[in-house]
Amino acid sequence: MIRAADIREWRNHDVVDPKQRRIGMLEAVYVDTVTDEPAMATVRTGLPTRHRLVFVPLDDAVLGPGYVKVSYDRGQVRKAPSIGTDDVLPAEREEEIFRHYDLTYRQGAGGERQLARR
Repeated sequence: MIRAADIREWRNHDVVDPKQRRIGMLEAVYVDTVTDEPAMATVRTGLPTRHRLVFVPLDDAVLGPGYVKVSYDRGQVRKAPSIGTDDVLPAEREEEIFRHYDLTYRQGAGGERQLARR
């Protein structure tokens, strides 16, 4: 698992699926606002003139030299909800990301977001 202290070191590393197929480049990490532990990453995918950022959970992620291996198949990640490379994740789209991966979404008691970019 990626520790919060290591997040910045892994930007711009390749993100690969369990079969070592390249998905894209790690762009940013989002932490769970309750635990402050890394929860999701954005991965830069697409053609050079049409990049987008897709979200992938970091549960069971494995760090290697120059790569981050996630536990989700490349096809599933590439079909995940995305944002533009200069966009910010709107609060109302967080739950959609969790649903895509069949994960439980836990909004804070006061309506707080579950994810925060680091």
